[in-house]
Amino acid sequence: IIPALEPSHALAYVAKLAPTLPADHLMVMNLCGRGDKDLAAVLKHLKARGKI
Repeated sequence: IIPALEPSHALAYVAKLAPTLPADHLMVMNLCGRGDKDLAAVLKHLKARGKI
């Protein structure tokens, strides 16, 4: 799954928050958009910063 840029920030926060919650806690995250259309811009950004 490649989420759009907008919900990617929320997804990153969910990954950070989840380990701090009880094991029986239910968390729901809604993803929208198409990240594949943003992929070229993200790759350009990462390459410019030496991340890939």
